[in-house]
Amino acid sequence: MSWTERLTELGVELPGVAAPVAAYVPAVRSGNLVFTSGQLPFVSGSLAATGKVGGEVSPEEAKAHARTCALNALAAVHALVGVDSIVRVVKVVGFVASAEGFTGQPAVVNGASDLFGEVFGEAGQHARSAVGVAELPLGAPVEVELTVEIA
Repeated sequence: MSWTERLTELGVELPGVAAPVAAYVPAVRSGNLVFTSGQLPFVSGSLAATGKVGGEVSPEEAKAHARTCALNALAAVHALVGVDSIVRVVKVVGFVASAEGFTGQPAVVNGASDLFGEVFGEAGQHARSAVGVAELPLGAPVEVELTVEIA
């Protein structure tokens, strides 16, 4: 089964590629790796939420936004090389705009990691960082970047 077929089976539709908000491209290929730029939780061209996690945004909401970021990252990979060329997910880095005292960044970034596991199974197991930050672009609560190996 191809990854495209797996996405369809799960009822997951990749969005269009989110337009960059500054001077960068959504994804770059180097050899057999594709690196995405940090992806925000854009839905239909608009930021789905703003605010800090553990403050205006609940950890559960932020986890859902991390999944949206992951879908946007997959869309960037798909636009560059096609999702079916993915061999494995190598690394996920998640940034969480955190209210003072919030330490649940790993659970928030699980929103992205869980998606990659659902879609890619064992090939979706990856190295990861989940980092709490003071602010993210445009006031986003979460940002995710992705590195995948391609055939």
